[in-house]
Amino acid sequence: MKVLVIGGAGYIGSHVVKEMMKAGHEVTVFDNLSSGLRENLFAKNGFIYGNILIPQDLDAAFSQGFDAFVHLAAFKAAGESMVKPEKYSVNNITGTLNIMNAAVKYNCLKMIFSSSAATFGEPQYLPIDENHPQNPINYYGFTKLEIERFMTWYDNLKGLKFAALRYFNAAGYDPEGEVHGLEQKPENLLPRVMEAALGERDLKIFGTDYDTRDGTCIRDYVHVTDLARAHVMALDYIEKNNKSLMLNLGTEKGTTVKEIIEAARKITGKPIPAAEEPRRPGDPAELYATSKLAKELLGWEPKYSDVDTLVKTTWDAYTNQSNK
Repeated sequence: MKVLVIGGAGYIGSHVVKEMMKAGHEVTVFDNLSSGLRENLFAKNGFIYGNILIPQDLDAAFSQGFDAFVHLAAFKAAGESMVKPEKYSVNNITGTLNIMNAAVKYNCLKMIFSSSAATFGEPQYLPIDENHPQNPINYYGFTKLEIERFMTWYDNLKGLKFAALRYFNAAGYDPEGEVHGLEQKPENLLPRVMEAALGERDLKIFGTDYDTRDGTCIRDYVHVTDLARAHVMALDYIEKNNKSLMLNLGTEKGTTVKEIIEAARKITGKPIPAAEEPRRPGDPAELYATSKLAKELLGWEPKYSDVDTLVKTTWDAYTNQSNK
């Protein structure tokens, strides 16, 4: 299939592009490079420089004739979304509606959407499954939930078949080392640990008195290559079944903050000092998903999401950059 990957020069997007091409799809990236990187583009994929907030840019792209598209072009800093909701409204909601309107206009009716575990909010039970209530506690999660609702309406009214893939904590880098452009301004734990290992930041642990096995928060870290594989499998599912789906993508087990840091110390050989700080408001003690439905419908299981692989592939990417 001819696939347009919107946001395909970004951290997750570049891994999705690689897996789509491995599966034999003809891929074109659409990106404004605000956070994506030219070095994440592959020689074999096409590239369109464009902005999802400019409908003419999307018309120019979709008019080239695509069978499907992947949408990864969103702002995702949960904390910032609570301070600048207007920024997230314009980019995440208006931008997505621009994309969907252009797709429908040019009869590109297969959509893979980067949704989020943030649509669920505070866990009412664990592991979180697809039937868990969706009550986002930040505006970022709200934008993702609203887009899921828009897609459902567009499916009913316009025949736009979609997969909403709700990631938990994306982490790691391409095990083959072909994607190595570092994520810009990362907010997640593992990049921060890597920066601390390189002496570029002070590392803080927020809360060591949770009711968990070592007192620190438990999160569900999923290797980005595993997430990328799920995009390919979801597109295959839509092609074969002409049905939309919403899926959680997790490992069904959690890893504590201290376990990530200890693995990083072992793999990097660096001491990585970490200051213990009070809890942050709104941080649940545990957050992890079941991926039973993804396995059942897609045959998806994480292959690279063990802690050592997550840490090693990230460290490889960071040391490759620091040696340049």
